[in-house]
Amino acid sequence: MLLESVPNFSEGRDPATIEALREALGSQARLLDVHADADHNRSVFTLVGTGDELVEALFLGISRARELIDLREHDGAHPRIGAADVVPLVPLSDEDADAARVAALALAARVGEELGLPVFLYGELGGGRGPAFFRAGGPAQLQQRIDAGELAADFGPQCLDESAGGVLVGVRRALIAFNVNVRGSLEDARAIAAVVRERGGGFPGVRALGLDLPRAGIVQVSMNVEDWEAAALHELVARVEQEAAARGAEVIGSELVGLMPAGAAAAAAGAALRIDGFDASRVLELRLLDA
Repeated sequence: MLLESVPNFSEGRDPATIEALREALGSQARLLDVHADADHNRSVFTLVGTGDELVEALFLGISRARELIDLREHDGAHPRIGAADVVPLVPLSDEDADAARVAALALAARVGEELGLPVFLYGELGGGRGPAFFRAGGPAQLQQRIDAGELAADFGPQCLDESAGGVLVGVRRALIAFNVNVRGSLEDARAIAAVVRERGGGFPGVRALGLDLPRAGIVQVSMNVEDWEAAALHELVARVEQEAAARGAEVIGSELVGLMPAGAAAAAAGAALRIDGFDASRVLELRLLDA
């Protein structure tokens, strides 16, 4: 039984640190993809393995991040609360959900006990609270909320590590991390994000932020698409283009962070080619896998 994990680390600029994380994660599980972004100052790794393999691999990766990443010297567009910021376990089928929960709790316990980092459970393990709940205001405000008794770490100490912060561990469905780059102002990007995100009455299951990318000289609508069947990527791009044009801004490209389900790619391809009824069942390689 294989599970997926997509840990996000708060380092996207230093090749040596990214390579050290790659080696640690890949030593115990199969590493499929690494996406590093200098403006976000963040790296996203995609790996698969059994529950035990992922717990060991992720523990080693978090341990290396604790040694090598200092949040006191960190700056980047993406919100974060830790050097190893968010570590989701992803079941690849409904039957794997229990195994993902067991692995996530085992990892959280080890990180809290052996590394001495506060661990916060999110998603279904954390009462439905998402990463944004913990990231609001950054590490300093998170510590204030802990001190005030508003929330508490589920494992480990109740004090964020000065350099490594804390770790978010959870179980979630497969999602698509998808960004649309815009030539315009940060206010434009934030306004567009507010329109497309579910919370603002936009697409179901879409979380969106407007971010400034100073190194690239552009802004970005950064999205997590939690249900790609309800919020097709090509429809998201079309809406962002529409909203950008209304503000005198321009979409100049998009970016996939990590991997995405074949069905989402097939749906987008079918829409672009205007093929009625096109889905993953019409893709040769995917049909061969089922043969």
